[in-house]
Amino acid sequence: MAKWMVAAKKADFDGIAAKYHISPVLARIMRNRDVVGDDQIRKYLHGELSDLHDPMLLKDMEKAVRIILEKVREKKRIRIIGDYDVDGICAAYILLTGIRALGGVVDTVIPHRLRDGYGLSDHLIEAAGEEGIDTIVTCDNGIAAAPQVRLAREMGMTVVVTDHHETPYEERADEEGGRIFLLPEADAVVDPRQPGCGYPFKQICGAVVAFKLVQALLAVSGFQDVDRINRMREEMLTFAALATVCDVMELKDENHIIVREGLRLMARTQNQGLKALLAVNGIEDKALSPYHMGFIIGPCMNAAGRLDTARRALELFDTTDWREAVTIAGDLKSLNDSRKQMTEEGVEEAVAQVEGTEIGKDRVLVIYLPDCHESLAGIIAGRIREKYGKPAFVLTRGEEGVKGSGRSIEAYHMYEEITACKEFFTRYGGHKMAAGLSMKGEEQIEAFRRKLNENCKLTQEDFEEVVHIDVPMPLSLATKEFVRELSLLEPFGTGNPRPLFARKGISLISGRKLGKNRNVGKYRIADEEGRSYEMICFGGLEEFDRFLSERFGPETAQALYERGLRPGRAVISMAYYPDLNFFAGRESLQIVMQHYC
Repeated sequence: MAKWMVAAKKADFDGIAAKYHISPVLARIMRNRDVVGDDQIRKYLHGELSDLHDPMLLKDMEKAVRIILEKVREKKRIRIIGDYDVDGICAAYILLTGIRALGGVVDTVIPHRLRDGYGLSDHLIEAAGEEGIDTIVTCDNGIAAAPQVRLAREMGMTVVVTDHHETPYEERADEEGGRIFLLPEADAVVDPRQPGCGYPFKQICGAVVAFKLVQALLAVSGFQDVDRINRMREEMLTFAALATVCDVMELKDENHIIVREGLRLMARTQNQGLKALLAVNGIEDKALSPYHMGFIIGPCMNAAGRLDTARRALELFDTTDWREAVTIAGDLKSLNDSRKQMTEEGVEEAVAQVEGTEIGKDRVLVIYLPDCHESLAGIIAGRIREKYGKPAFVLTRGEEGVKGSGRSIEAYHMYEEITACKEFFTRYGGHKMAAGLSMKGEEQIEAFRRKLNENCKLTQEDFEEVVHIDVPMPLSLATKEFVRELSLLEPFGTGNPRPLFARKGISLISGRKLGKNRNVGKYRIADEEGRSYEMICFGGLEEFDRFLSERFGPETAQALYERGLRPGRAVISMAYYPDLNFFAGRESLQIVMQHYC
C-alpha cells in the first residue's frame, strides 16, 4: 500500500492569493512546488519568452558563436552530428535551420543506432574527414566523446560540442580526493552541466541548448529579416518544447515557459512534417498537451531510430512537400505500431526473469534479453522500473558485444552508480534518471549486476511508493471555475505534476465499466454531505475490484455495478483531481480518482 503524504510547506497563502488574484489553494500548490518569491511566481503563472535565460550565460557560448560565424563567412563545410532519439533529432533540425538561414554550407548526420552507436564514433569522424568536412558541431552528444574529438582535431577539423549530459569524471586516487572531470578538448564546449558553467538552470535538454546557440548566432550576426527570425524562432521553440518533454526534463524554470509556448505554437505549426505527424495520429484538431508530445508524437520519431533510421524523422521535418510529409509520417506511425508489439513481448520476457529467478531479489535489476531488439532496451527498462519501483537495466546482444539502457528512481543517481562500475564498459553515458552502456561480452553481465548491488545504498524506504497530496480538499470546492483556474499552472509533467487532492468519507453509489477492454470505470459517488458527483477511473479496475471485495465483501462489490449501493455502504478515501469532460457539446465536471484506500 502506498504511503500518502500531505505537503506541509508554509507560506502566506492568503497574501499570495490576494496579490496574484488566485485562490489560496493555488498559492499552496505553487509553494508545494517550491515556486517562491515574486519573480518565480510571476514567471510560473505568466512567464513569457522574454523571461528565458540569456544564451550568453552558457560557458563557451561566445566562443562557439564566433567559430561558427567565421566558418559560415568562409563557406567552410559544417557537419551537424546529432543523436537518434527525439532530443537529438530536434537539436539537429534546429541547428540545421539556423546555420542554413545564415548562409552556412551545412549538412547533418544522425548516427545509425546499430551501425554507429550513440553519439560520436571513430567511423563518423573518419567519414567526415574523407568527405572534406571542416567543422563538426555536435548536439545532444559529445561531452563524453573525448577520444573522438581528439581524433577529429588531429585530422584538422574544428569541433564545437553542444550537449546537456553529465561530464565524465574520475575519482582522484590521492589523499585530496574529489573528481577529475574529463572534458573533450573541443574548440568550444557548450553544456550547462559542465564544470564552471554559470548558466542558472541546468535542466535543459540538447535541443534547448541548440535553440540557445541559434538565438545567439542570429543576434550576433546582425541577421536583419525580422519576419523570418520570428518564424524561425517559433518553429525552433516548438521542437525545443517537444524534445524537453520527450527527454523527460523537469518542467520548471524556463522549461515551463518553453513547453507552454511550444504547445501553443505546435497547434498552428506551419512545418509540413509536424503537421503530417499530427494528422496521421488524429490529433491535428485537439488541444495539445505534454501527453501528446511524450506518448504520441515522440514515440513515432523514436521508432524511426529504433527500427529503421532516425534520418527519416529529420527528413520529415525538413520537407516542404505535403505528400512526401504524409508518406513519411505514415511510415513512422507504422514503425511505432510494430515497436509497440515488440515492446510488449520484451516486457513479458523481462517480467518472467524478475519473477522467476533470483534477479527479483536485487535492489537494482539487471535483465539480459539477448534476442530483444537493442533499440527497445530503454523502453522496457522504463516499464520494469514502473512495475517494480526499482532501478532497472535491460541488456541485449548487439552486433559487437552487449548494449543496454537503464532507467532509475528518484533516490538512485544512475550515472554516478555506473561510473563506479565503468571498468565493465567500452562506452557509457547518461544522467541521474537514465543511462546507456556498451560491454565487450556476455561474460561481464553477472559481475556488473553483482557490483551494482554491492554498491547500492538504497533502503527499503526508498522503494516505497509515496503519493504526494497537495491539499486535503472537499469535493464541493472542485468546481468548474476551480478547474479552469488550475490551468494557470499548466503544462503538467515531470517536475510540475498535476495537483492532487484527497478526501475521506466518499461513498460509492453505482458504477459501470466502459471501453472495448472494459478498462475505464465510471461511478456515481457522494461526499459526506450527500452531494453527488461523477467519478472516473482510468485503468487498474481489476485491482480496484479486488480492493472492494476484500474491504466490503464480494457481494457489495458486485452490487455496485449491478443495482447500486446506498450511501455509507462502501466508503473510501480517495486521492483525486477534478477535470472537465466535453461530450456532445456539453461540459461537465468529473472527479478523476488516482489512488484509494
